[in-house]
Amino acid sequence: MPPLPKRKYPKSRQGKRRSHLGIQMPHVVDCPRCKSPRLAHHACPICGTYRGREVIEIPSPDLEG
Repeated sequence: MPPLPKRKYPKSRQGKRRSHLGIQMPHVVDCPRCKSPRLAHHACPICGTYRGREVIEIPSPDLEG
């Protein structure tokens, strides 16, 4: 049989141990070209640029349909 703790740990100690496990908001920045919000270190989903150059070809809305 494995060893067991002699006492119950308080909830405050458990909370201190798990303090870094909370949900964090993603780091969102504004795109320098179109000023729409995007994730940091990701290509812009609106204009398709990353670090000043186009990396994703985004179809224009007037050509659809």
